[in-house]
Amino acid sequence: MGESLTKAFLGVIALGVSCIAIELVPVSRQAGYWNRCLESTVKWINEAPDLRGWDEKSKESLAVGVCNGAVYEPKLKTQ
Repeated sequence: MGESLTKAFLGVIALGVSCIAIELVPVSRQAGYWNRCLESTVKWINEAPDLRGWDEKSKESLAVGVCNGAVYEPKLKTQ
C-alpha cells in the first residue's frame, strides 16, 4: 500500500513539474526577445554621434525605455 502511494505522489509531482516547465516557455521566449532588443538598442546608441558623451548607465536606461515601449519621440532630444 505504501509503495503505490509513493508512486502516486511521484506521478503527481512529475505532472506538476511538467506543467510548470510548459508554462515557463513563453516567459523565457519573451525574455530572449527583450534581451536581443536591449543589446541591439545599446549597440545603436553607442554608434549615435550625438550620444557619445553619455555614460553607460544613461545609455542603458534609454535602451530599457525603448525596449519597454516608453519612448514616444521619433527623434532623440539630447539637449
